[in-house]
Amino acid sequence: MFDRDVWQEIFFTLKSNKLRTFLTGFSVGWAIFILVMLLASVNGMQNGFTGQFNDDATNSIFVRPGTTTKAYAGFEEGRRIQLKNDDVAYIRESFPNDIEYISGRYFTNTSARYKSETGSYPVQAVDPEFQIIEKTIITKGRYFNDADVANAAKVAVIGRKVREDLFKKEDPIGKFVELNGLSFKIIGIFTDDGDDNAERRLYAPLSTYQRIYGNTDNINQVALTYNPRYDLAKALEFSDRLEILMKRRHKVSPEDQSGINIWNYAEAFDNISSFSAVLSTVSIAVAFLILIAGIVGIGNIMIFTIKERTKEIGVRKALGAKPSQIINLVLLEATFITTISGFVGLIFAWIILSLIGPAIKTPAFSNPSVSLSTVITATIILIIAGVLAGLLPAIKAANVKPIVALNDK
Repeated sequence: MFDRDVWQEIFFTLKSNKLRTFLTGFSVGWAIFILVMLLASVNGMQNGFTGQFNDDATNSIFVRPGTTTKAYAGFEEGRRIQLKNDDVAYIRESFPNDIEYISGRYFTNTSARYKSETGSYPVQAVDPEFQIIEKTIITKGRYFNDADVANAAKVAVIGRKVREDLFKKEDPIGKFVELNGLSFKIIGIFTDDGDDNAERRLYAPLSTYQRIYGNTDNINQVALTYNPRYDLAKALEFSDRLEILMKRRHKVSPEDQSGINIWNYAEAFDNISSFSAVLSTVSIAVAFLILIAGIVGIGNIMIFTIKERTKEIGVRKALGAKPSQIINLVLLEATFITTISGFVGLIFAWIILSLIGPAIKTPAFSNPSVSLSTVITATIILIIAGVLAGLLPAIKAANVKPIVALNDK
């Protein structure tokens, strides 16, 4: 295998047949390149799907009010359901063993100003427990607490993007910013791993905004986390019980899917897991077909190569070359071409993914990548299969009688 003369002969043959060498190498390299990009794309889609949920607790449930579409209990259809603070307390008292954390949510927008800098940002007024539900990561300062809620304190936690917009390089902790003309003290800065847009948001105590906007107790949504020990069946069973309770409380028909909506992360994760499984199966099947196509391509080129070299093989045998030497020469040539070409295709795909992969972050597609072990394994399989594809033609050529080979046209 490491005979210098043999390798010199192989390199001479490759140099003398540039087109054939290129076609063989291209078929292998292209198959590996497409395989790597396919697997990376599938992983990118899976990352995008799961990444949309990474910034919230996986055992979250959101109670969303809507407009009824059915008449029920003496009320006409088209009634707008309004949640209040009492709903949060009612849910907590009704499910003491099921609920882990719970918070009301009040959504609004604000015009913010600090010195000469201004901006418009969404505000979520919530309870302190919402920090755990939303997985809000405080990088500096603190989140507001029960004392801030009890005092309806004008304090706010701002996202990283808000800090960059309004405060530039200045430390915002302890500074006051005007929100719709009212002075709020900045007590914390947060980041959100799952969504950069969320970092253009502000959080404030729910009681503060309810007092500012007409001393109301209205809320737009209830967010909660259930017992983390619940499996999917228990989680879905709990959300069903919660939906029945809230519809009964607000006089909404059990068949009305618009009056009150219960959105359970457990169900969403189950759907995504099922879709990811299907996606992975399809990608494996397509990857297998790509490998088969590459193997067929290598086999065809090997057959053509041996056909082209029939006279050469006849001369070798006439000069005393053994069949094993003929087979060894052909297989070493095939192995060399497929190995080099396979890893060139692998490296090229890897460079492209390294350059553009980290920059791709969308809700449906994020950070396409593939494990090195997977693609190396696929490359080795393709190389071995390609060599085996050329084995039968090599054996057939090695067994041809010299006189027949020399007379081949």
